[in-house]
Amino acid sequence: MSQYTRIEVAEVMKNTGLVPLFYHKDVKESKKVLKACYDGGARLLEFTARGDFAHEVFGELIKYAIEELPGMILGVGSVTDAAAASRFMALGANFIVTPVLREDIAIVCNRRKVLWSPGCGTLTEIARAEELGCEIVKLFPGDIYGPQFVKGVKGPQPWTSIMPTGGVSPTKESIEAWFKAGVTCVGMGSKLIAKDANGQFDYTKIEALIKFSIGLIQDVRS
Repeated sequence: MSQYTRIEVAEVMKNTGLVPLFYHKDVKESKKVLKACYDGGARLLEFTARGDFAHEVFGELIKYAIEELPGMILGVGSVTDAAAASRFMALGANFIVTPVLREDIAIVCNRRKVLWSPGCGTLTEIARAEELGCEIVKLFPGDIYGPQFVKGVKGPQPWTSIMPTGGVSPTKESIEAWFKAGVTCVGMGSKLIAKDANGQFDYTKIEALIKFSIGLIQDVRS
């Protein structure tokens, strides 16, 4: 069962402005990455469950967060059907992110008052997601649409909250462009969850990039 309501999760997404995306099949490595994100100031993480037995890793990860990282909100991404969404919510997922708009997922998440963020690519999809109760829409793939798409949507629909995923970098130029266009928050994966020259996770760099990104977001907003 989730620890946070969908409104609480939406508020943290809005206030922090950053949702790191990450997946790894090893529990120990996943805990270290999560801790680096937490130490960097992130208070949400989307576990992109794309591998076999991902639910087992997530189950251990969320128990670790509850015990050791107060205030850290874990959710699950790359969810493609209602059964998978229900499984992860039973393990404690506080939000569900999908690559596409699926009404079956909306139903099971709304029933439990868990925030769900569907991947949308048209204004019609965004409007339908909001009709189904979506608080924050995922713009995916963000690099295809860009900040100008967000600006265009916010014209007729200033109430729409958008989180682009893909096409966002931990740089001044990228973050300024997206937030000035009107996004609520941004999702970042491989560009944020850094690795060293040997392909190993660089926990110090991950922490630093998150601190840097959150600082930039605060500067743009001010």
